Amino acid sequence: MEHNRKVIKNRVEFLERKIPPFASVLGITVLILLWELVCRLNIVPPLFLPAPTAIVTAAWEMIDNGELFKNLGASLYRIGGGYVIGAAFGIIIGLILGFSKWADAIITPIVYSIYPIPKIALLPLIILWFGIGELPKVTIIGLGVFFPVLINTFSGVKSVDPILIKAAVTFGSSHFNVIRKVILPGALPTIFAGLKLAAGTALLLLVSAEMIAAQYGIGAMVLHYGNLMITTKLMVGVLLLSFLGLLFNRVLQWLEQKLIPWK
Repeated sequence: MEHNRKVIKNRVEFLERKIPPFASVLGITVLILLWELVCRLNIVPPLFLPAPTAIVTAAWEMIDNGELFKNLGASLYRIGGGYVIGAAFGIIIGLILGFSKWADAIITPIVYSIYPIPKIALLPLIILWFGIGELPKVTIIGLGVFFPVLINTFSGVKSVDPILIKAAVTFGSSHFNVIRKVILPGALPTIFAGLKLAAGTALLLLVSAEMIAAQYGIGAMVLHYGNLMITTKLMVGVLLLSFLGLLFNRVLQWLEQKLIPWK
């Protein structure tokens, strides 16, 4: 019996032990060191895989001449505007579809018929409608964000326990209070799952749109240096996109912890 208790205690301690903060950095550090070693030993030609030190040198040059910030600023403007607008409409309409049976019956079939269409395929049509400028790029990103957020919001609302909704209505809560105090808190975990999924989609559409119809932006920069076969500066753009994806994920995780402390 005593032996079993010790075994159970050890298993519980193993499950509850905390990972030290440096563990997240350790994997990336080892990867970068191995990458540098492979390049130093000329296992892979620099044209195909430049060393991290060469990429840092190229990044510093692009920072010094202002090129990097110009492209980064253009991309942040587009993805920021498209993401916020698409997410806002996705959450609002998702809540309406989940709460209203009439809206669900009328609008949901339209949503599911449009959702499978690759959004980047709509870019030429959107350019035809709105012309060449920032609006088509922001619109295509907003569309890409809108659908996953809407579908996850709708699913989150439907997953809320009906007993809680009936109890709130029974105690005299208005429709607005039921949505604000019962449905929205219950659906928030699923909504944030949709927001995280949409962040990756937004980055993909940003790069695609900038490669097709943009003079400035990270996507345009990657395409430009790819055509010139300047892989150090191309990799600066690729790593910058990776950093933006990580940053968006961390920001959404922080918001999730603040808005859903019970999770």
